[in-house]
Amino acid sequence: MGLYRDQVLPRIVDLAMRGGDLEEVRARVAAGLDGEVLEIGFGSGLNIPFYPATITRVWAVDPAAVGRKLAAKRAAASAVPIDYIGLDAERLPVGDASADHVLSTWTLCTIPDPMVALAEVIRVLRPGGAFHFAEHGRSPDAKVARTQDRLNPLQQRVFGGCNVNRPIGELVTACGLELTRLENYYLKGPQATGYIFEGIAVKP
Repeated sequence: MGLYRDQVLPRIVDLAMRGGDLEEVRARVAAGLDGEVLEIGFGSGLNIPFYPATITRVWAVDPAAVGRKLAAKRAAASAVPIDYIGLDAERLPVGDASADHVLSTWTLCTIPDPMVALAEVIRVLRPGGAFHFAEHGRSPDAKVARTQDRLNPLQQRVFGGCNVNRPIGELVTACGLELTRLENYYLKGPQATGYIFEGIAVKP
């Protein structure tokens, strides 16, 4: 799994996570970002084209070295400075209350302990700062949720630890953030992998 996870999977994700519907989601989630932004799960930089001009700097965190290579052209074309600062969202290498916003798109599903990562998010956010996110997770439809539970072990093996059945909204509020916007919907395609939590949560 080492070669597959480190070299092949980032390229698969880069191709799979492009497209019209996903770009619309990325644009909505990035709207309103300004100042200093920390992005967890930076990956191949698919959010870069949607960074508002009001962002002064992005700190990028991602464990995949190949993702950084895939992001190189996008990062070079970006008007927003991008600094790679770490590999692990569970241990963010920045000080307390140092970020105006944190951005996460399809990332909490793969982090081994999302609550530890969210505790880090709330630590690094300035008071009044916001967590902007789009994640897939557990459907409220019992039939779909059962399918997600059955699928999850295979999903984890094939997609680098990705979980399709995490209750993202509950996790975000449990860490102490206050939801100011949350939209739930299915993307086109299989419902088991396409139930989306899209929103903004603010640090009190």
